[in-house]
Amino acid sequence: MSEPDLFVVCKNCSSEVSPYVTECPYCGQRVRKRAPKIERGHPELPRRRRARAPSLPRLRRGEIPGIAPETRPYVTGALIVAALAVTIARATNDVSLDQVGAITGPIGHQWWRVASTIFAFNNGGTEFVTLVAIAIFGLHIERRFGPIAAGAIFLASGAAGAALSVAVSSYPALGANGAALGLLAAWIVDDRLAHARGDERGNDMLGAYVIGGLLLLLPVGDTDTSFFAGLGGAAVGAAAGAALSPLRP
Repeated sequence: MSEPDLFVVCKNCSSEVSPYVTECPYCGQRVRKRAPKIERGHPELPRRRRARAPSLPRLRRGEIPGIAPETRPYVTGALIVAALAVTIARATNDVSLDQVGAITGPIGHQWWRVASTIFAFNNGGTEFVTLVAIAIFGLHIERRFGPIAAGAIFLASGAAGAALSVAVSSYPALGANGAALGLLAAWIVDDRLAHARGDERGNDMLGAYVIGGLLLLLPVGDTDTSFFAGLGGAAVGAAAGAALSPLRP
């Protein structure tokens, strides 16, 4: 595309004038019939496609040691659903704590209650905190050691904690604070043992300690929850974490 001249010369007075005027500003002589067309802007350039924002690919098997991304936490989810189902059943007022197997006093020979009382809650706030902790650490344990290990730690920790409460005559002993502390303790012990082996995973330990402290202090605000159940569950979970950790270096 040709560009316009910088100036034109008036034929009458020989003055240099702008190419964008039609009459000479010095003598009034008509220079041209019409001024050249002024180009506006630059010719339109082809639009570039907007680059897509970078995204991380899906986690592959073996990419992070000890983590199985394809594992779905079915056992953890089933345990939470079971606890919620018992709560819904009790909300109908047709089912009592005794009927769902809760430990509200001496149990005699009904030792099966140390397992069933894990799913019995009498306080909505306690149930929420406990189930959230189970969801978080049950998920981690299940993805690292498998569903059988997660379910076994949950039941063993909860039952051991309830049994300790019965042994020291600490009643009532409702809820799964022992089971939740067992899962949390197993995860912490495994993480610390991995750190000692030189495997730094970068986990948020402060958050885990805060949740653990909250679970231990639940009996302060809910008298239906046993402090000894939490201690017993944490001890069993820590032992399980120490036993399983060397199996998944």
